[in-house]
Amino acid sequence: MKTVQSAFKFHGGVHPQYNKDLAASKPIEAMPLPKQLVVSMSQHLGAPAKCLVKKGDAVAKGQLIGERNGFISANVHAPVAGTVAAVEPRMGPTGGWVDAVILDVAEDQSGAPAFMPPLDWKSASLEDLLARVNDAGICGMGGAGFPSVVKLSPPPDKHCEYLILNGAECEPYLTSDYRTMLERADRIRVGVEIMRKILSGPAVRIAVEANKPEAIDALMKAFADIEGNVELVVLPVLYPQGSEKHQIYATVKRIVPEGALPIAVGCVVENVGTVAAIADAVEKGIPLIERVTTVSGDGVAEPKNVRAPIGTRYADLVAFCGGERPGVRKVISGGPMMGFNVPHLEIATTKTTSGLLFFTSAKVFQYTSNACINCGRCVRACPMQLNPAYICSAVESNDIAAAQKMDVMDCIECGACSFGCPAYRDITQNCRRAKASIRAAAAAAKAKAATANAKK
Repeated sequence: MKTVQSAFKFHGGVHPQYNKDLAASKPIEAMPLPKQLVVSMSQHLGAPAKCLVKKGDAVAKGQLIGERNGFISANVHAPVAGTVAAVEPRMGPTGGWVDAVILDVAEDQSGAPAFMPPLDWKSASLEDLLARVNDAGICGMGGAGFPSVVKLSPPPDKHCEYLILNGAECEPYLTSDYRTMLERADRIRVGVEIMRKILSGPAVRIAVEANKPEAIDALMKAFADIEGNVELVVLPVLYPQGSEKHQIYATVKRIVPEGALPIAVGCVVENVGTVAAIADAVEKGIPLIERVTTVSGDGVAEPKNVRAPIGTRYADLVAFCGGERPGVRKVISGGPMMGFNVPHLEIATTKTTSGLLFFTSAKVFQYTSNACINCGRCVRACPMQLNPAYICSAVESNDIAAAQKMDVMDCIECGACSFGCPAYRDITQNCRRAKASIRAAAAAAKAKAATANAKK
């Protein structure tokens, strides 16, 4: 495998302070099991899983407790052995409420887990490999949580020419992917081989930002003797380099059409952590029941990269990291650019929880949003080449139709516009508001049409 420098730069982007040094040197640590887990039925993009258990049920580690419920959905498994204390709505990292299994963790975890039988990926059929990815509940672990089985099942008229591994991890503070590339490069290699077989042998591009030389070295060593068209592409350090569409452009110079998925241009993009999870699901039969989360920021006593069962409460995570420092003003689930402020620490991790950040007043300040000064910084920063200032003004005027005409649905909510705004405009928040309104209107129209058709 050879290393190449990316020759393609997308429009816009910004350079925030990355602050990855707080946790980058910390090896992944497995935390002791907490007394209780909160396992959400919605840990992925699309429909929540259908809950299969009830209060009082005893479950084994790895047991299916939530069944995929639609084309865009994913299975959910018990991360540990325990007893179901309740099935009730709980708040998720983005603020919404969804059914969750409250699981009292058994003190004795020595029982046989309900894992799937290992598969030999070299001799297994494509159908068996796809079924395993589906059964294991694998979804994207670096962003929206798109179910991996859907990505690996292109429509009959589409063919995957490039499998792109997303190892950019461009969000400040987050280092979970970085540590995974350092410590689990061999599992990433196996995952690539499995995915390449499922997708009928596409070329492979491993995308890593230039500020991660140790990860690049680890991957080069793990992939040294791999056969076929495989390259490691070193990307310039630029946020949001980890965005799927922009990474496709940076690696193979293909532009995903508006409203289309990467397979429209012959590409499948998967996070490096997800690729390692696929390897474990196939070779070891382990479903996606744990993940690595970076706990960092100036408000945590000891920043760490923590491997914990999915459903671990934020309070338990930060306690494992020595607790909060005095004066914490804000807690963010995810990264500081695209993450969500959380109101309390009873929220629990999901398959997509890449980070949990604690900030004191030294990093957070109160501001007042002022009038736009027409400086154009948001336009220059927007990687989607939108006009964020105009969209923001339209939303503030409750003119959602105008925002839609200005292609607000193309916004990836990266926060680059708000990051550089000298007037502290709530640009990203207003884009999110507009997109939510448009989706809600579309869902209402669809429901109305369905009701009308049912009456005919």
